Amino acid sequence: MQQDEVAARVRQVIDATGVSAREFARRIVIDPSKLSRSLNGTRRFTAAELARIADIGGVDVGRLIGTTAGAAGAVPAGAAATPSTVRSPSPSRSPSPSPEGGRPLQIVRETVRLIAERGFHAVRVADIAAACHTSTAAIHYHFPGRDELLEAAVRWCMDEDTRRRAEATAGTRHAGDELRLLIELQTPRTEQQRRQWCVWLDLWAEAARSTTVGRLHVEYYRQWRGTVADVIRRGVEQGVFRPVDADGAALALTALIDGLASQVLATEPGLPGTGAPAMHDALVAHVDACLTAPVAG
Repeated sequence: MQQDEVAARVRQVIDATGVSAREFARRIVIDPSKLSRSLNGTRRFTAAELARIADIGGVDVGRLIGTTAGAAGAVPAGAAATPSTVRSPSPSRSPSPSPEGGRPLQIVRETVRLIAERGFHAVRVADIAAACHTSTAAIHYHFPGRDELLEAAVRWCMDEDTRRRAEATAGTRHAGDELRLLIELQTPRTEQQRRQWCVWLDLWAEAARSTTVGRLHVEYYRQWRGTVADVIRRGVEQGVFRPVDADGAALALTALIDGLASQVLATEPGLPGTGAPAMHDALVAHVDACLTAPVAG
């Protein structure tokens, strides 16, 4: 069956990269469960996904779909048809060398940067193409529509946020220190953190209108609140936090972080008592008042 053959070729590409399937899914910017279902034959790869797989794997699309001509444009039975099919783009300028991480990740990173600067609805495909030094055809080759591009941008932000938290807290054993570190990471102190928060604010608005983005929003916050709740539970076990409902405390703390961050971003920088340091101090004070166990003796 051709669908199984496509899945087998994709597995070969993943094996050749030497990374896990989850990491490969991150690199091609799709839900790991979608990749798993496609590899198991219960879901078909879309043409755009095959294009991104070929880009990241450094192989020709024709190799994946089983054609002799790599850019013949044929869509196999094992791949879902999309308006763009699997034709190679026809750039209006000379193609630039493949960027670090591959073209799909470059497109998503530049999309996120432009969203932070202008807002999602003010960003045109032509703007993204210009930022990537490529053509609009190349953008549509990897991401046929704005909805797919927005979904990829949301997923990339989720993955980056999760990765930064994991790296920053690795090896931290004291739950109180870890919770304060998580608060610091979520405080819009640096220019990069402010950009990230601007993207989140824009995506929240889209989540209220888009079922797909809304599902990603729910998934992200489930993971984020779960992380905070796990730290609180560990703190209770260590005796550094009071015995509390960890899930309820995590819900309150994450909501407080979101509200304060929104106010910081909406306020003119430099006004007394309204910046990131004030937000950070308020959050730490909340932890101390509501969670930290009193010192014995």
